[in-house]
Amino acid sequence: MGRPTVTGRINAKALELLEQYPAGLRWIELRKRIEASDRAFHPKTVNGCIWKLIEKYPDRVYKPSKGLFRLLKYRSAEPC
Repeated sequence: MGRPTVTGRINAKALELLEQYPAGLRWIELRKRIEASDRAFHPKTVNGCIWKLIEKYPDRVYKPSKGLFRLLKYRSAEPC
């Protein structure tokens, strides 16, 4: 098995960050944290990966409001 792809590494980092923030992260914060984790990541690649998180991981990530990304497992913790 070879080295993970760049998009695979970005997606893994995004999921890792969302795991650390149960309340979720806004798009800009998620982008900044992913880019800071590895300066080799191209900003446009990071941007594309973030916007495709919902499409690629519909069983793990959702957007409770515009621009906010959150793990589905924390959905039940939302206030009513």
